[in-house]
Parts: sequence; C-alpha cells; structure tokens
Amino acid sequence: MNISRVDLNLLVYLDVLLRECNVTRAAEELGISQPAMSNSLRRLRDLFNDPILVRTSDGMTPTDRALELQPLVRNVLSAAEQAILPKTDFDPAGSTRIFRIMASDYTESTLLPVLLRNLRKEAPGIRLDIMTPSDVSFHDVERGKVDLVINRFDTLPQSFHQVHLWDDSFSCVMSASNPVSKNWNLESYLSSKHVWVSKTGMGVGVGMTPDDVQRLGWVDEALAKIDAKRDITLFTRHYQAALLLGEQEDLIVTIPTMTAKGMENNPKVVILDPPFDIPRMRLKMVWSPLLQHDPGHKWLRQMIKSVSEEMLSQA
Repeated sequence: MNISRVDLNLLVYLDVLLRECNVTRAAEELGISQPAMSNSLRRLRDLFNDPILVRTSDGMTPTDRALELQPLVRNVLSAAEQAILPKTDFDPAGSTRIFRIMASDYTESTLLPVLLRNLRKEAPGIRLDIMTPSDVSFHDVERGKVDLVINRFDTLPQSFHQVHLWDDSFSCVMSASNPVSKNWNLESYLSSKHVWVSKTGMGVGVGMTPDDVQRLGWVDEALAKIDAKRDITLFTRHYQAALLLGEQEDLIVTIPTMTAKGMENNPKVVILDPPFDIPRMRLKMVWSPLLQHDPGHKWLRQMIKSVSEEMLSQA
C-alpha cells in the first residue's frame, strides 16, 4: 500500500474511536456529524480489513487488531503533534502553571511534602492541584486532562508512559501497650484485629469483603500463600486515618514502610517488621503520550524523579 494514497485523518478518527468506543461521542469530540463518523469507521474497516469495533453486550468493543493498532496510532499522532508544536523553553522560576496530579494517600504522605519543598525553591509560582484516585479515570489521563498519576497499578493502558519511582517494604504499626508487641510472631499477628488500607489504580472505589483475597491486595495475598488469613475489622482508603487507628490498643495496621516512618517519633506506637514475607510494592509515575514532549511537563517529571532519588538516598 502506498501511504500517499491513505487519508491520514483516518488515524485521528481511529484514535478517538478506540478511546471512546462510541461513534456518537467520537463525533462530538471531533466536531463532526455522526453520519460522517460512521462513514469514517467504514473507511477504517476497509483500510485495515478488520471490523475495528464490534457490538457486544458491553457496547462497542475493539477487536484484537484494533487493540494492537491503538498504541501504534497514538505514538504516530503524538510524534506529529510534537513536530508542529512551536519550539519553546520552559522557565520554572517564572512559571505560574498549574499541574494536576492524581496522587494516592500514600503518595501524599511520602513524596508530595518533599516535592513541594523543592518546588518552593526552584519554581515558587508553580501550583499543584492534587486529585484523588476516585476523581480520575484512565480516559482523563489519556486525554491529558490530568498531568500525572502517581500510584501503584496492577495494569495500565499500553499507550501510557511510565517511570518507576521506588519500591517499598511493609511495616506493622500498633499501640505501644498492645501485648502482642512483646510476643511478636505470626500466631500473635493472626490472633489480632487488623485495619486494611489501600487504594490501587483509579476510578470510583467499591466495597470490600474479607473473603475477596485477590482484591484485598499484597498483605492478604501473602498470607493466603501460607494458608493464613487475618481478622480485618475495618477497611479504609486513607493511610493517615489508618495510622491514627494504630494507636488503639487492640489494632494492627500493616502499611508501606515509608508511610509508617511518619510515626517513628510517636511514643504511643511501635513499628515492627511483619512476621511473614510480603512482596514489595512499586510506585509509578504515569502520563499521557499527549504530554510526553511538553517542556514544562518534562521538567516536572524530572523534578519528581530527582525527589524520589533524594528520598531513597535518605531512607
């Protein structure tokens, strides 16, 4: 096939169609009529000799071929957008830009305080708009409505860019008067009441149940591997709330170590290593390919990466 004979606008239509999985919404985003969008879908089907989108009980669903094409098309369009953008430098010291960052409670309590301190020194006019995982969808990130997402993820869209910031171990926080701290082993851990805390990924959260081990996450999956189960008495999505609950005499909070360190100088609690192996959790920074080449965005990403390295060196 001769590329000069292909209407490259079809790639723009394909990109939006695969993002929306809906002809009407895709037409609205592109500012064209629904018949024109339907005609573009027919042309895409002819071009790739594939249905692209098929109607199922879940709505319009991309074919396997369409899913293969999606990251390739996104990269092509991102490169084209970069080629036509005017070349500008970014001046952090004089910038008043607002960066929107989706950050988990874990990230807010560990990375953000150090990041904000560094920003005040190097870019005092820059402001951060911190959003919670429930505020943001993958679709928002893909469209560039959110600059960065900093969290733990089980899965990510292939088109997203990502950087590994750090890995963290786990620690157990409990009241200094809790008797199990004097006889700390797996048996005493399992005989205690526990606080579950986590919020992985993005989107609106759903209710938890102690029997759904896979959704409970790292700690409970590690226990299941040794045929053990803890007695969870409270579920929360907020690390700071969990740490306060750790002061209660009969509760144990098992959380990432960097968060637990915030309680090191609190005489009301003790921090102990878990009496069983828990795989380390991985924190990632993720962003849309639409923002990959933005000078200000590149500067912020490098700043966050430098802050992460600074924190790791002091850990």
